[in-house]
Formats: sequence, C-alpha cells, structure tokens
Amino acid sequence: MNRRSFLKAGVATGTLFGLGAGARAEERFEVARTEAEWRAMLDDLEYYVMREEGTERAGSSPLDKNYAEGVYHCRGCDLALYSSEHKYDSGTGWPSFWQALPGAIATKADRKLFSVRTECHCRRCGSHLGHIFDDGPAPTGKRHCLNGVSLVFKPA
Repeated sequence: MNRRSFLKAGVATGTLFGLGAGARAEERFEVARTEAEWRAMLDDLEYYVMREEGTERAGSSPLDKNYAEGVYHCRGCDLALYSSEHKYDSGTGWPSFWQALPGAIATKADRKLFSVRTECHCRRCGSHLGHIFDDGPAPTGKRHCLNGVSLVFKPA
C-alpha cells in the first residue's frame, strides 16, 4: 500500500466512524446562528462543548451539586430542557437526570470513541448537551449525563 492509498483509507475510516472535523451532520434548527454569532455569545469552553460536541471536565460544574427547585434551560436558546424533579446524583461529576422535559431534546448516534453512544442535544438550536446511558434510576433506567456549561438553571 502506498502513502496515497493509506491516506485515502484513513479518511474513509474516519468518515465511517464519525471522527475528525466536520463529523457533525448539517442539520436545520429553529434557532440558527452563524459561527461568529455563536462565538460572540459563548466563551471558549461553552463553544467547545455546545458547538463542537466537547465535554467539560468532570466535577467542574456547580450545577452538578445543585438540587434547588427549578428548571434547567439551554444556554444557546433558553429552551426549558430538564426539571429539577428529575435530577439525581449519579456520582459521575456531571449533572444527571433520568428524563428530559417532553419535546425538549433530540438524540443521535455518537460513534467518536469506537463505540456507539447516544448523544443528546437541544432540539431547538442543536447545542450539544451530553449523552444518555442505560444505567440510570427508575422509572426510566436512563442517565442523561450533561455538561453544565450547556445549561442555565432558573430557580422556581
């Protein structure tokens, strides 16, 4: 195999498994902004997490240990996403919920780590929130493991 064939195979493999820049599918959302508009409203970490599907460091969000009554909204468009009634301490270092508010989130397959996970994002603006796992409490058995920088808490 020559170098050119090797590089083509690597690009094809990366595309197949959703690796690298440009892996995010172009989707249309109710709230749409240019990259410059997103960068103007978000700090570097918020942009990395919400627009580039990154992850904040575990234990870094003050929202992880917030158990006040209220609603968690999308930082990108202010859509109400999660109720404090559905929040629990998963011990992971990220805010966790066993369900979202009806119609608030959308999901897609995330194949970035050589396995398939379920990514969740705001259904209105597409901002990356985190991932959903099947190890949560009753009644859903789900753990919505979220990045606190994607959320804004509004007390009741």
